[in-house]
Amino acid sequence: MENSSPSRKNTNPKFQPLFFGIQWILAIGWIAVFVGSASAFFLVTLEKVSQLRELHSSLVYFLPLAGFTIGWFYFHYGKNVSKGNNLLIEEIHSPTSIIPIRMAPFVFLGTIITHLFGGSAGREGTAVQMGGAISHQLVRLFPLKIKDQQTLIILGISAGFSSVFGTPLAATIFSIEVIRIGNYRWNLFFPSLVTAYLSHWVCLFWGVGHSHYPKILFDLNGTIIVFLVVIAIFSGLVARSFSWFVHNLSQWLSDWVRYPPLRPFVGGIVIILLIGFGLSPIYLGLGLPTIQAAFQIQLPIETFLLKILVTVVTIGSGFKGGEVTPLFFIGASLGNIFGYFDHSHLSLFVALGFISVFAGASNTPIASAIMGMELFGWEAGILFFMATWIAYIASGHTSIYQSQLIGKPKLLSRSSDLGKKISDLKK
Repeated sequence: MENSSPSRKNTNPKFQPLFFGIQWILAIGWIAVFVGSASAFFLVTLEKVSQLRELHSSLVYFLPLAGFTIGWFYFHYGKNVSKGNNLLIEEIHSPTSIIPIRMAPFVFLGTIITHLFGGSAGREGTAVQMGGAISHQLVRLFPLKIKDQQTLIILGISAGFSSVFGTPLAATIFSIEVIRIGNYRWNLFFPSLVTAYLSHWVCLFWGVGHSHYPKILFDLNGTIIVFLVVIAIFSGLVARSFSWFVHNLSQWLSDWVRYPPLRPFVGGIVIILLIGFGLSPIYLGLGLPTIQAAFQIQLPIETFLLKILVTVVTIGSGFKGGEVTPLFFIGASLGNIFGYFDHSHLSLFVALGFISVFAGASNTPIASAIMGMELFGWEAGILFFMATWIAYIASGHTSIYQSQLIGKPKLLSRSSDLGKKISDLKK
């Protein structure tokens, strides 16, 4: 890709370090202010539309029309941003152009419409895409090398993830861990950390808070370790299944429904049919109340399966939003099942499932474990790391992000997959 800005070669070499430092201070400040503010506005809007849907349950019957509307706008005006998070990862691997700024408003509106009418989606994808698109616009303002342009996207991912979840340290690791499986750009840790914290503080400045969860208390013993291993293995297998179903449904609809706007229309009809057959409204939208309840009471055993079903139909058919919060729901309700065997450690099992399904589906075990510590307390940190790494291994070479490259094959997975994209692997 040609640089879109003049080179720094014309700058007096004596002042290059100074200009370089000032440039990145300004860039990080820009990203933090604009991405943090965008996330704050998004979270407030998302809360309002979720409340509106809960007050007017009949809105779900307009979900097919909402899906068609989203599909139509992306088909006619947003083809170059329709890949979402995968576009960001691809631009980091192989830069070709500046990420269109239209990605931000498109994914924002698409997610809001999805949630208003009852689609089961998350918010991470929206925040990360807004962050990547906003940060990458600095290529138009500063003389940046290719490597620096890639850094901008990573900082935008960190800012978006941090401001939407309120977990800046996990966001820092996520942004440098999600790009390539098994390889990490640790040289970007410090700028990513600064960007994550500043963006988080900007979001808080606007008066927007985040979900709070109970601190985990436990008595470590052999039984707990056995439960941890079982939960982690099941979490990895569930993550693997979730990724497989989402991407295969998407491919199947692409093959059989030639006109793209009709795909989310079909998905909306399926969800309405599920509602007609008695599906509870708790499986629509983010599902935050159910996640909170999972730490306190026993949920029906089938809860995680039904959330998988509704989310696969929503995301796989083309509605917009992220997968992460639904994965938290799925993981929390999966871990909740083990409370039937030991209710005294219910909250621990729920927390383990919460982070482990996410780790397996996104291939970010370090970020997931740190997120667990930020959300549930640092005391259980060693257990979180054990669980996320086991789930990461158990999920194999699968991912919700099909553009991830395999930088280091996982234990028990094919070594021949090294260097390939997830999307290029033989299923």
